[in-house]
Amino acid sequence: MKSLKTIILLLISYNAFAQQILPLYPDSIPNCKVSLKEDEKPTLTIYLPPADKATGTTVIIFPGGGYGTIVTHTEGTPIAQAFVKEGITAVVVKYRLPDADKMKDKSLGPLMDAQQAIKIVRSKAATWNINPQKIGIIGFSAGGHLASSLGTHFKTSYVSNMEGINLRPDFMVLVYPVISMKTGLTHSGSRSNLLGKEPRPEKVRLFSNEEQVNKDTPPTYLTHSGDDKVVSVDNSIVFYKALQKNGVNAELHLFPKGDHGFVLHLPPNEWMQPIFRFIKSEGF
Repeated sequence: MKSLKTIILLLISYNAFAQQILPLYPDSIPNCKVSLKEDEKPTLTIYLPPADKATGTTVIIFPGGGYGTIVTHTEGTPIAQAFVKEGITAVVVKYRLPDADKMKDKSLGPLMDAQQAIKIVRSKAATWNINPQKIGIIGFSAGGHLASSLGTHFKTSYVSNMEGINLRPDFMVLVYPVISMKTGLTHSGSRSNLLGKEPRPEKVRLFSNEEQVNKDTPPTYLTHSGDDKVVSVDNSIVFYKALQKNGVNAELHLFPKGDHGFVLHLPPNEWMQPIFRFIKSEGF
């Protein structure tokens, strides 16, 4: 049985992250064929740092899971807590998984949710005491594909945006990301879940994000391990090359070993320090 002191310390630790959960769409959810169950609806979980430590910077987090699940317990909550300790507001997105039975176009479902997430975060800047021009994103594995989609497709709004809110992230962090949908480079499970088993060539190109980079793509930090047996390290390399070609600030950290999900075997503070430095060096 825990002592009273231990319980109090746990409560203090929990309250330090001032957590709240919001629906991603306050009204009807777009691109739906059917009504979603409560546990299927997309949400935002917000972690606010203490006011005296807040830097004004925000990071929106997209956990991975191959577009078949979302591993929030490993690539969401602990990552958010690590950012909050640095004074950075963190928002974890539970996005919809592609489902042809529930969506009119399953390939657009996750991207719509990503755009809606950054739209809401920017609109809440005054309420959450954050800087609307210091909002970045981080994505892991298939969540890295979603993040890189948000960072390369922001000029086309797939959600209602009558307010004209800027959908461009100010910076990106991509961790062992799926970048391409091309055969031989992509993660086949993520591609099949997002685009179907026999996707049209134009869909493959549209969501091969190395093909969508231009000079307006946000500055990007990438990290991957060379022995990744799930998502080839070439995904990060081709994206880095595309960024370089277009004059976009980019930083690439490759590790020789660790396989997929290598950062999850390390204390967050250990592998995230270079990310904090990158964010700071870019002025955020």
